[in-house]
Amino acid sequence: MRIGIDLGGTKIEGIVLDANGDERARLRIDTPEGSYEDGVKAIADVVHALEKQVGATCSVGVAHPGAISPATGLIKNANSTRLNGHPLNKDLERLLGRPVRLENDANCFAVSEASDGAAAGCGIVFGVILGTGVGGGVVLDGRPLTGAQAIAGEWGHTPLPHPRDDERPGSRCYCGRAGCIETWLSGPRLQAEFRRRTGRDMRATDIAEAALAGDGQAGEQIELYCDRLARALSVVINIIDPHAIVLGGGLSRMKQLYTRVPELWKQYVFSEPELIVTRLLPPRFGDSSGVRGAAWLWPT
Repeated sequence: MRIGIDLGGTKIEGIVLDANGDERARLRIDTPEGSYEDGVKAIADVVHALEKQVGATCSVGVAHPGAISPATGLIKNANSTRLNGHPLNKDLERLLGRPVRLENDANCFAVSEASDGAAAGCGIVFGVILGTGVGGGVVLDGRPLTGAQAIAGEWGHTPLPHPRDDERPGSRCYCGRAGCIETWLSGPRLQAEFRRRTGRDMRATDIAEAALAGDGQAGEQIELYCDRLARALSVVINIIDPHAIVLGGGLSRMKQLYTRVPELWKQYVFSEPELIVTRLLPPRFGDSSGVRGAAWLWPT
């Protein structure tokens, strides 16, 4: 059996999957607010508690923010900054006494949806996280693509394609650059832009629901969001030509994305517009995809 751990800024969630991919146990705790070492011990405690529930020693995969630097073996690019600069994989292996596989959380989301989720059976899958931040992960034949710098799929930190005059140079991103896709497509940006244009303070998903109900201002905002998402995904299609793109994160619940974005990307993708077969899909497992993908880092 496999254990998957999703290490988040506020929670640590663990799951046990059997050989058929069925859930056998689940546990969620708050992420300790103390030191890096407290967080590592908490992960190990979740693993031991899950193994006690199922009565077996399991393989362990961990979804985490950031990446392991191929140059140093240390965590980098994590928005949970206390992880950066530490050998998380080695520290977990020491506590657990066995090999542990770690992968970026967006990659784990993509692995989950490509393994037995919405994109099961697809050879090339791009998984997208649309939430407080924006991330991406690439899966080829069921395995995550990491890359030479361990940044494959970091789509959110590339510039918004085909920018309009009023979109230049774009907002400053926490990464230090301006105009990143994340600054245009995150939930907070959608909400802030709608508030600036209308004076109305609404959550992103509520704006989408209002648009479906015929609210003109909300409809204009969602149409603009769909166009930006279509432009951003068109570059992914041009480069890796995925069979499926699966959306995750809180904004993946906006129904308009799955009909409108594939219509809009036809004008940007370098292919015959009516013959584009890439599918845009909602996630099968929703918020559980990250933890399931971590478990699937051990495919056998």
